[in-house]
Amino acid sequence: MADDIQFSIIGLDALLGKIGSIKQETRRKTGRAALRKAANLVRDAAKQNAERLDDPATGRSIADNVAIKWNTKHFKRTGDPAFRVGVRHGSKVEKKGNPDEGAAGPTPHWRFWELGTEKMRAQPFLRPALEKNINPVTDTFIREFDKGIDRAIKRAKKKGGIA
Repeated sequence: MADDIQFSIIGLDALLGKIGSIKQETRRKTGRAALRKAANLVRDAAKQNAERLDDPATGRSIADNVAIKWNTKHFKRTGDPAFRVGVRHGSKVEKKGNPDEGAAGPTPHWRFWELGTEKMRAQPFLRPALEKNINPVTDTFIREFDKGIDRAIKRAKKKGGIA
């Protein structure tokens, strides 16, 4: 099971004041958009890390399969927005013979690189993508969320309503 990474942000009094003055729906939409932009930074770093592991002799590319996905289960369970950064296609190849389907074909071997095996040491590319980018990701989220809230408040004032 993967380890959860949690952290707290201190010093956001102005942003928290703005958050209190807008509707829940605006908060949710703006937060999701800001979180997507922050998750894209992690995705891009993971792709860059995966490129060093990809074998150019084969058509398969782990980097082409790194993607972000909205975490519906977490959102329904807790109400907190969450995106997952991972590798598409899961861990199995359903066709026998393991055909090479090109760059976006299944890459089940990504797990061996990330987690290692008893005969091969781990060379993670997903975990360091987040660990090395925590500050830029946090800054991006705060900046985008603040801009989105300001836009929503400005739009609501033009219409004469509440954001």
